[in-house]
Amino acid sequence: MSEQQRATAEPGQGDGREAGGAERGGPEPEPIRFFGTTWVRRDGGYGLRRAGVAVGSLALAAAGAVVLRFAFQGLATAAVGSLVSTLVVVGIAVCSALAFRHTWAGFTGGPGPSAARAADSSGQGLMLIGFLGSLLAYFCRSLVEAPGEKRCRAEYEVARERYERRRGARTGNPATRKSGTKKRR
Repeated sequence: MSEQQRATAEPGQGDGREAGGAERGGPEPEPIRFFGTTWVRRDGGYGLRRAGVAVGSLALAAAGAVVLRFAFQGLATAAVGSLVSTLVVVGIAVCSALAFRHTWAGFTGGPGPSAARAADSSGQGLMLIGFLGSLLAYFCRSLVEAPGEKRCRAEYEVARERYERRRGARTGNPATRKSGTKKRR
C-alpha cells in the first residue's frame, strides 16, 4: 500500500491499524513484522500468520541445516583435519546459541530490535553465523504468541494508560472556562 493510499484509508481497513484508534486519539500500536497491528485484537488472520511464521521459520532452519551439512562435507573433502572441523562445529553452535538468546531477548523485553542493533552493531557477524538460532527462536516464540508481541503489548498498554491519565486530567474545553471574576460580553 502506498503512502498516499495509507493516508486516505480509514483505520482498520487494510492497513492493520486498530479500528477506532484514530477516532479516539491516543497512541497507535507498533506494527510487528509479518503481523502488522493484528496482534492488538488478535484478528485479521492472526492465528494463520502465527502458524505461517512457525512453519516458515522451521522450514528455513531445516534448509539452513542442509546448507551447513554441505559445508561440513566440504571440510571433510578438503581433509582440513579434525581440529579445524571441531572448531567450526563449536563456533557455529556457540554463535547459534548467542543468536537465539539475543533474538529471544528482543521478543520478550528490553529495547526494541532496532535500538539493540544500533547499540550492538559488532554482533552482526555472530547473528549471521548463528542464523539457525535466530530462526529457532522465531519458531519457539511463534508457538506462544507473535514474536515481539509481549514487548509491544507492554509498551502499548503503558502508552494507553499514560494517554488516558492525561486525557482524564483535562475536563471540558478550556476556551469555555470562566476566568475568575472577569466576564466577557
